Amino acid sequence: MLIDAQPDLEVVGEAKTGREAIEEARKLRPDVVVMDVSMPELNGIEGTRQICDQLAQTKVVGLSMHKDSVYVREILRAGARGYLLKDSEDDDLLRAIRAVARGEAFLSPAISDAVLTDYRKHVSNPVDLLTSREREVLTMIAEGKTNKEIANALTLSVYTVESHRGSVMEKLNLHNTGDIVRFALRNGLMS
Repeated sequence: MLIDAQPDLEVVGEAKTGREAIEEARKLRPDVVVMDVSMPELNGIEGTRQICDQLAQTKVVGLSMHKDSVYVREILRAGARGYLLKDSEDDDLLRAIRAVARGEAFLSPAISDAVLTDYRKHVSNPVDLLTSREREVLTMIAEGKTNKEIANALTLSVYTVESHRGSVMEKLNLHNTGDIVRFALRNGLMS
């Protein structure tokens, strides 16, 4: 009812199982599928994978009661462009559908922290977590430069350098300058 009440949206089909969802998507070729993660017969993650593999123009928004990052990661890996919690506001569902239809991604605000934490755990190179400025600051700290020297070299304030230093340490779970030096050596940021 919520979707049909929108002048720019139309519900073209519904399915009770994952298999039905795939069949309906093949037949109706919708722009967006709102896929429940916990579907009977075939779960929403596998249903999403098959829809995304078979129907390149159809985009999927995962819908779930699960805040656990594993569900989010798996449905996004399957090809979903969005993930929404069932207890989200009605407007969030509409925003998600419209964003995904435009080719954008949408994540429920309530799960963004879990997604970020999960990403940090699974990122292949921890250096990728840093901005280019943070990498510069990290390298200069590892080379033994003081915050004032770094600030002068990069034309920043000492406070900005301290902020970058704190951000680097938090993102990489480093606790002191020795940890920074060891990290820089292990990751080829200095010789």
